[in-house]
Amino acid sequence: MKNVLAVVLAGGRGSRLEPLTRDRAKPAVPFGGLYRIIDFVLSNTLNSGIRRILMMTQYKAQSLDRHINLGWRNYFCRELGEFIDIVPPQQRIDDNWYQGTADAVYQNIYAIERERPQYIIVLAGDHIYKMNYGPMIDFHRQSGADMTIGALRVPLAEGTEFGVMAIDAQQRVVDFAEKPAQPAPVPGDPSTCLASMGIYVFTARFLYERLCDDAAVPDSRHDFGRDIIPRAIRDARVYAFPFLDENRKVDAYWRDVGTLDAYYQASLDLVEVDPQLNLYDVDWPIRSFQPNLPPPKFVFAGQDDPGRRGEALDSIVCQGAILSGGSARHCIIGPDVRINSYAQLRGSILLDGVEVGRHCRIRRAIIDKGVRIPAGTEIGYDPDQDRSRGWLVTDSGLVVIPREERIDDRESVRGKKDGHGAER
Repeated sequence: MKNVLAVVLAGGRGSRLEPLTRDRAKPAVPFGGLYRIIDFVLSNTLNSGIRRILMMTQYKAQSLDRHINLGWRNYFCRELGEFIDIVPPQQRIDDNWYQGTADAVYQNIYAIERERPQYIIVLAGDHIYKMNYGPMIDFHRQSGADMTIGALRVPLAEGTEFGVMAIDAQQRVVDFAEKPAQPAPVPGDPSTCLASMGIYVFTARFLYERLCDDAAVPDSRHDFGRDIIPRAIRDARVYAFPFLDENRKVDAYWRDVGTLDAYYQASLDLVEVDPQLNLYDVDWPIRSFQPNLPPPKFVFAGQDDPGRRGEALDSIVCQGAILSGGSARHCIIGPDVRINSYAQLRGSILLDGVEVGRHCRIRRAIIDKGVRIPAGTEIGYDPDQDRSRGWLVTDSGLVVIPREERIDDRESVRGKKDGHGAER
């Protein structure tokens, strides 16, 4: 992998994930309790043996920059030619921000050429999956391809959200349409279509030439799916690489968490008894920045008050969390969260530093960092009431509470606690 360079596109605005993206880039949105969305593609890259990474950022990148500096720098050794470099918009070509995915790479072609890679793998920084990129790069080499596209079968009805391709018997791409109104089904399987995963392997010289050609087209949108791929399949060797589960030889787990409901569903997939995405796989670890916090704690008030019990069932509970007489079922409890006595949480996601007051009832909610829920509050039971508080409620009834200013004086807000973190 020494002649492979990874280019990670991590500048997405993520408008469909607001308010979670109100103060952060989409790849920096927390996921699965301990992680950020970007951690999955970076872990795939590192686990695949690719140790030269350029990350293109753009919108609201401060949180993402901080996360990379805290959690990822130590995995790479500059003296051995390894690096993960954050590349903000530099306006080397003109005065514009990135106009599309291809333009983001084109505007940084100087930084890419300087590394002299033979192959370049372009990755989206906002998808959840585990993948070894080695077999895809090997397939690209052996087939003599100019470009190889990571491909996954998806339900036909969902094809309108993806780039959809048709291939021949040798897996060569013969047709490609970005977000078509009527996706072409897979031959022999009319219920599915073959979708692009936003993963591309290029032979370096081919990529440089196509990016320069595209930049000279006045009406181009400078996007890989809308412009680069459709032109390439006319006169170049473009192949599809099917992404399969290496153990079960079936379509592998891959999620685009571009909407709040998709993010919520993918998150709660993790608390299933046998989740498709295994975070506990020691052979393919997902790395991230780990805050220096104590272990989670569950406080039981005593036999005389069985309703006041700190417990979590079918849930993920992160370090620093204290369930002080409150209960959670089918939830993700982030770091440094406090759930106080008699509170009941069902099917909810709490990000870092959230505090839930006594007797609260919360279901189907995403609560962003640092939010304090006053005692006795009900969330997710009355959509009109939730909207009247200024909270976003999706069509499916999911309630999303945005990040608020972090409260500095926790002792004055939370009241006196005993040594267990429980209210006196």
